[in-house]
Amino acid sequence: MSRNPPGSNPKGPEDCRRLRRTIAEDPLWSLALVPSLSHLCLQSIVRDFEEHPVYEQLSPIQRDFIHERLPSSVPLSVTANLINDGVYWMRCCKQQWTLCDVSHYGQSWKRMFFERRLEGMIELFIPGVTETKTILEMVPLCKNYVKRLDISQLLTPVREPQNENMENYFLGLIDDDEYDGPPMDHFDFSILLEKLTCLEELHVEYRIKQCGLNYECRMFKMSHQDCVSLAMALRSCKTLKVLRLHLSHIDDMNCNLLVKHLLAHPTLTELDLSHNVIRDAGARAVGKLLNKSKLMVLNMFDNEITDPGAEAIAHALSKNSTLVSLNLCLNRLGDKGGQAIGNALLNNNTLRHLNLGANEVTGPTAITLSKVIAQNNTLRSINLYGNNLGEDGGKALEEALSHNTSVTECDIRLTEIDEQIVSAINQVVLKNQVLGTGGISWID
Repeated sequence: MSRNPPGSNPKGPEDCRRLRRTIAEDPLWSLALVPSLSHLCLQSIVRDFEEHPVYEQLSPIQRDFIHERLPSSVPLSVTANLINDGVYWMRCCKQQWTLCDVSHYGQSWKRMFFERRLEGMIELFIPGVTETKTILEMVPLCKNYVKRLDISQLLTPVREPQNENMENYFLGLIDDDEYDGPPMDHFDFSILLEKLTCLEELHVEYRIKQCGLNYECRMFKMSHQDCVSLAMALRSCKTLKVLRLHLSHIDDMNCNLLVKHLLAHPTLTELDLSHNVIRDAGARAVGKLLNKSKLMVLNMFDNEITDPGAEAIAHALSKNSTLVSLNLCLNRLGDKGGQAIGNALLNNNTLRHLNLGANEVTGPTAITLSKVIAQNNTLRSINLYGNNLGEDGGKALEEALSHNTSVTECDIRLTEIDEQIVSAINQVVLKNQVLGTGGISWID
């Protein structure tokens, strides 16, 4: 009977190796915890991304790894035109702003980041103090992603306080014009807009949010030089579709200048000049714009337009074939202006929404509009809120609407119309909605 020598393995060398085990000091250790080489490489890429950006060569899964771990402190000159839209830009947005509703930015986090970043830079720009190159250096990084700018304030140059004048002003010893002094020019848009090749919407307010005791009237109005630079910039911005200029104390002179540079604009479809001081001369200029542009929406809410300005707009409206919405609420059109608008609509087949609320119009305007309602199947909404239309105006509207199937919104609150007539009108409007012509109406 043979016996194996001491120390020998009867199962052979291969079996011996198979039986060997490595015992870790940490009982929870596992081979699965050891990072792969590719993982270590990706960590190295993240760590050295600023000096050696490696991105385009990576697979989609590897890019996701970068998006989730790349620090937001990496300079925009590195990431702007390299890192795709996604998690990385979402992280950048949420680190800077508490409220981040990406639905307002076409579901694009990258667009949100660059639009809000550029807006902030413009709103904090101090003429004569902030260097223009800070804006210009941003343009190549953001121009492909900025489609809308919403500028809610524009700062003015730094001036030495005039304590004596301020004291006299608040004591009533000098009037507004004397205290107002020379104009204050704001941010010059001519250095920027032409370079934003994807910009479609611009909303600007020439005012300061918080000025405290440093209040001056000049801080809340567009100067002539502001208007010149903006007008030139708008003319060169060939992609712009929507322009909104609110709360900027725009007068007739500035309105004329703006319109002059917008007459041949190839893409502008919406103009909003609400909450300014535009009068009849400015309204006449806007009438010329209606004749030569492709405007679909015109909003001049809360200005100082009276019947001559309304007649100029009405004359253009009678020949216009593009405008679908006109808002002249809170002006002073009177019946002469209101009737002019109504008569113009007898020859217009495109306007769908009309707002003449709070315009000092009465029964004659309502009677003229009732003729429009009786024969016009294009109008969808009419707003006459806050006008004293009276019994005759109410009856005329009721009679016209009883034969109309297209009007689905008719706001006649605070118009001194009998409650029974108001109820009848609202029932017709509700019926038109049910028939499926679209829109939402105000019902008592």
